[in-house]
Amino acid sequence: MDILLSRSAAERLGGAIANVLGDTAYRIVTPDEPHRGRADIAFISRDVTGRSTKTDLTAELQAFYKVLRESPRLAWVHTHSSGADRPIFPELLQRGVTVTTSSGANAGVVAQSALGGMLALARRFSRLYEAQHRHAWEPLLGEASPSDLAGQNALIVGYGPIGQRLARLLGVLEMNVTVVRRESGAGGAAGAETSGTVRTISFGQLDDALPHTDWLILACPLTPLTTRLIDARRIASLPSRAYLVNVARGEVVAQSALIEALARGALAGAWLDVFEREPLDAASPLWDLPNVLISPHTAGHSDSYYDAVGRIWLDNLARWQRGAPLVNAVPPQFAVV
Repeated sequence: MDILLSRSAAERLGGAIANVLGDTAYRIVTPDEPHRGRADIAFISRDVTGRSTKTDLTAELQAFYKVLRESPRLAWVHTHSSGADRPIFPELLQRGVTVTTSSGANAGVVAQSALGGMLALARRFSRLYEAQHRHAWEPLLGEASPSDLAGQNALIVGYGPIGQRLARLLGVLEMNVTVVRRESGAGGAAGAETSGTVRTISFGQLDDALPHTDWLILACPLTPLTTRLIDARRIASLPSRAYLVNVARGEVVAQSALIEALARGALAGAWLDVFEREPLDAASPLWDLPNVLISPHTAGHSDSYYDAVGRIWLDNLARWQRGAPLVNAVPPQFAVV
């Protein structure tokens, strides 16, 4: 069995791989070796994607993809990312290759980042930072006073590992939390359900919830269902006091409609970690809007990420060896080209 890894991943995980596979014969193959076309399984680690985006690929990532495409025996690919919305993954799925993700590896960190963005917007940190730059003592009083988050309505789209952690955090802040999830995940029920302090609704009920939302938080995977889910019509349904937080994927939101709403004050503000096209164009109006905070797709980055992803992949490797179902397997119907 040939396992395709980067040199960095091979050095980091080599001993653990040996422990997992035991007496199973295997060989580690790296993209820079002349063993093209011989990978049976592959692990796309963070160092492989590097600073690549969906549309701008580094030479290292292209070399890795080349080996994947030239490996007729390739049966399984695991990615460090929580989603499988890069074009390579539908291509692999169409070949019958199993694709798994590292969903959940950085869920806690992403939830912390989303909460940080919310607090920065709610407490008007950018206004305080600007005053600090001017050496100006300007307490947030009167109309400038921030609104208390307690009692506000948070609508979380997506109830996977990130959404679940966010719901707990916002519950601690005494917010009214509603989550939107696929109907199949709630047993196909048509009505809203309440579990503890969290209210659950289906995607079919999203339009009814938007006019009552103070915080729209996107934490869903990119699928045919969620692509441009928050379009111009739904943005217009939000009240002008509402904020939008996106730690999902940029394509979930109609970005031009969002910019227009933010620019004319139809929305109170936004914290954005992802964008329709990355890197975000330097000419984008989003950079200069005073009610927008931008994060360069870094909400999930932390010093614990590599180890967390490694544990998920090694667990799946053990499952693969004994023929057990893999964790975080991507259903072909959820692949987005």
